[in-house]
This record gives sequence, C-alpha cells and structure tokens, in this order.
Amino acid sequence: VVPLYPPESPRLKKDKLHEAEKYNTTFKDKSGPTKNVLNIHNPSIEVHLIGDKPGNTGAAVIVAPGGGHNILWVGPEGGDFVPFFNKHGVSTIVLRNRLRADGYDPKTDAVNDAFQAIRLARAHAAEWKLDPARIGIVGFSAGAELAAPAALFYDEFARDAGDADPLAKVSARPDFVGLIYPGPTPFTRDPATKIPRNVPPTFIASAGSGDKVHALWATDYFAAMLKAGVPNLEMHIYGNGGHGGGLSPRGGIPFGTWTDRYVDWFKDLGFLSNPGQRTKAAADVEAFAKRPPR
Repeated sequence: VVPLYPPESPRLKKDKLHEAEKYNTTFKDKSGPTKNVLNIHNPSIEVHLIGDKPGNTGAAVIVAPGGGHNILWVGPEGGDFVPFFNKHGVSTIVLRNRLRADGYDPKTDAVNDAFQAIRLARAHAAEWKLDPARIGIVGFSAGAELAAPAALFYDEFARDAGDADPLAKVSARPDFVGLIYPGPTPFTRDPATKIPRNVPPTFIASAGSGDKVHALWATDYFAAMLKAGVPNLEMHIYGNGGHGGGLSPRGGIPFGTWTDRYVDWFKDLGFLSNPGQRTKAAADVEAFAKRPPR
C-alpha cells in the first residue's frame, strides 16, 4: 500500500491523518479478505504487480471501486480483479480514494486522488516493471465518477496542482479508461463539456433497463464522445441484469461476460502486446489529435 501524497501535502487534512481506516471483512470474525473500507484520510493505492513474471505486458489498470461515496468496495470491485488481470499479464492497482461520507468532495478530492494515482504509477513505472504508456483507470459506479473526469481534465489537474507536488512533472493522463455501470459523468452535468484532442479511449458496460439510471449516464458519455468522433470508443448495454456485481458471472446472463468484451477491446488496442511497443490506441490518439475538430 503506497500513500498518494506526502504527509505535508496541502491536499490532506493533517488533523485527520492519525485516524485509522475502518475495514469490513468477508467473515464476522474479521478473517478473510477485506470487503470494504471507509474513514480514508490518507488516500493510497494497493499495488499488485506482475513484475518479472513471464507474460508481463507492462499494462496497469488502476481500479476505482464504487460504494456511493459512502464506503469503498475494495474487495468485489477491487481486489477480486487482481487474479483476473494477472492471467492477462496486467498489473492491478486498487485506488483507496477519499469519500464524501468522511467529509470530502467526490468531484474534487476524490477525482484528484484518481489523477494522483495515475501519476504515482507512472512515476514508479521503471521500478514496478510497467510501461508508462499503458497505465489507465477503470471505475465502477461511483468509481466511474472519478474515471470519467480522468479522461477529460488531466490538463486542468496539472495546471492547478502547480509545482509544489513532487510528481508535478509526471503526466496524469490515463492511456485508457473504463466506465462500468457508471455514476453521472461530466457530460450529464454539462453536455457541452470540452473533450481534449488527445482524449484516451474508453470502454463502457452497464445493464440496461434493469439499471436504467446508470445506463443513461453511460449513454451521456458515449454520445458526447461519439459525436466528437473519438476513436476506439466501445459500449455494451445488456438486456438483462442490475446494478453492481463486479466480476461475478451474474447467474450466467450475458452481462456476466462483460470482462471478456473488455479483454477483446484491450487486446485490439495493443495493450496486451509486448511492453515498449507502441499501441494502436496511442497511434489512433495521435491521428485524432491532428485532425481538425468537427
């Protein structure tokens, strides 16, 4: 577990740093894996690396769990994905961001935590055997409310952070983004939200009518990006299913296989090739950035 900020960071509430995080585990006797966490005042990343193992692609997925900004489901929408990504040669980094329930603003504090997680992973790329051009974020529900802004506002974050941050010169732009049954995105609040010319590709998945409000929020994002002609944008809205579920098979319905579609997309964009090779995603982003806006 690596803290996102140094103890003296102005982003932290120094009077709260001594408070312990609260963990709920799978079993009543507090054994078993952690299910969720709250009272986060020193945000961090939980790092699970492929390292020197054969098949390391150099890619790393920062997983932003959901929980309605009240708790953080670091188990079902975090740690459960470690073995899944591991078998594809992808490192998993679970974000433990600050929560509204603990007095923080999801649209600023939590989003800044997501940006800082990207910076921190990229800053440690050589040490952690990562490809710095293959670091992205996948958010679930409330976690997608961090991942969606991460696709859009990285230049603003870099400008506002200033030079005081020791990672100020490290890019906070994700190389890919995933929105899984997302909460409201910036396009929900403002359909005219500006899309940067080097916007990363996005994968979106949600149940449809069984999770209508999240499907509509997913569609807000997809429609705005599609209208702008952003390349490598992919969305799956499933006929059956409800909200949540993480990696679970959901009783065998098609929505239970969304992770297969994600891997198809990820592989197609070149993120599962040998590290150091330029990805199709990067080439397509560059080509899109050179085109005149529509």
